[in-house]
Amino acid sequence: MNRDLTRGPALRTMLLFALPMILGNLLQQCYNIADTMIVGKYLGRDALAAVGSSFTLMTFLTSILLGLCMGSGAAFSIRFGQRDEEGLRESISASLALIAALTLLLNLAAFLCLDGIRGFLRVPDAVWGSMRAYLRVIFLGIAATFLYNYFASYLRAIGNSVVPLLFLAVSAAMNIALDFLFVLGLGRGVAGAAEATVISQYASGVGIALYALARHPRLRAALGRLRVRGRRVREIARFSLLTCVQQSVMNLGILLVQGLVNSFGPVVMAAFAAAVKIDAFAYMPVQDFGNAFSTFVAQNYGAGRPDRIRAGFRGAALAAMPFCLAVSGFVWLSARQLMGLFVDAGGADVAGILAEGIRYLHIEGTFYCGIGCLFLLYGIYRALGRPGMSVVLTVISLGTRVALAYALSAIPAVGVTGIWWSIPIGWFLADATGLLFYFAKRDHLLAPREGLTR
Repeated sequence: MNRDLTRGPALRTMLLFALPMILGNLLQQCYNIADTMIVGKYLGRDALAAVGSSFTLMTFLTSILLGLCMGSGAAFSIRFGQRDEEGLRESISASLALIAALTLLLNLAAFLCLDGIRGFLRVPDAVWGSMRAYLRVIFLGIAATFLYNYFASYLRAIGNSVVPLLFLAVSAAMNIALDFLFVLGLGRGVAGAAEATVISQYASGVGIALYALARHPRLRAALGRLRVRGRRVREIARFSLLTCVQQSVMNLGILLVQGLVNSFGPVVMAAFAAAVKIDAFAYMPVQDFGNAFSTFVAQNYGAGRPDRIRAGFRGAALAAMPFCLAVSGFVWLSARQLMGLFVDAGGADVAGILAEGIRYLHIEGTFYCGIGCLFLLYGIYRALGRPGMSVVLTVISLGTRVALAYALSAIPAVGVTGIWWSIPIGWFLADATGLLFYFAKRDHLLAPREGLTR
């Protein structure tokens, strides 16, 4: 199942590697959507708003771990491309120690800061009770998120994207079944939706860890004698910490926007909760393709193949942009039907929730090419050991989004629509910066650098 991305036609190799990742994360989005659909249909507007705001918060918290795992995966891929077995084992040990320690600190901080979250996100009284009940349970799944993403990053780094898909498929099916059991069968409310998610997360996290340890001797050797060398920690930190910062800045910006959305009340909160799930599902394939592209670039960078990286970038762009245009057309035409999946036809404020959600999708969904290009840029800069550039692009994208959202929404004639327009504007400014830098510095970026050799 392991795939060497330094051989074969560039685009075909990337697509075959990316497909299981895309399917896996679509499954993950399916069970996130299942939570939202069941809560929205059966528990009502306020519960939908609570789960939606909680999802944004959890995305921010787990993005820290995801960034660390993605950065570690880039380091693993380079060592794998170099055929440096000792370096790969040392990198595995260093990244595990670093990420496990930060997972523990993050989990403690989440519980200690629970009551302070309400003021930061400006959660209305009608929503806070349900949101607090959901978060008290969902925070228990942070360690499971670490387990899954760490071992999935290792497997993908050595070219195996199929096994992470299989564990996600089992987790997705389990989560949907448990949602119906806990929310509808046992009447557990929003806490039941969180319980279903956490149980499913541990099933995939523990399962993939046991599989990886059973099937990969180098992984057992690395974790059996946890030799944390300073130079490997510095290398992992160079790849991971800036990627972590990039992911965290991105999701902090989204969290700040969520707080602004919450200030407009439960109707807008509920519309945003549903529309964001549709949004994430729509562009998730190109996000995963960007991650597969990153692994492709890292392996070829480690193997000293700049020509192949150039060809891969051209092929990736030619594949991603038509896909984004097609998805934009579908979301525009189907916005009302998609929103209807999340809203109880007999519930309160249905017309307002539908109207606001459709407006969001008509604005955001038109410009998926912007986010598609940005995912490719994140992928190549991370793989080339330039995660600082990813941070710059994120600051441009999210800084623009947050500044414009607060400025435009304060204008009475614009209101909440200004928040929706700020997002694609931020994407395109970041794209322009990233592309200009890449083409101006391409030869220098693709040249081997000290510290990324054996």
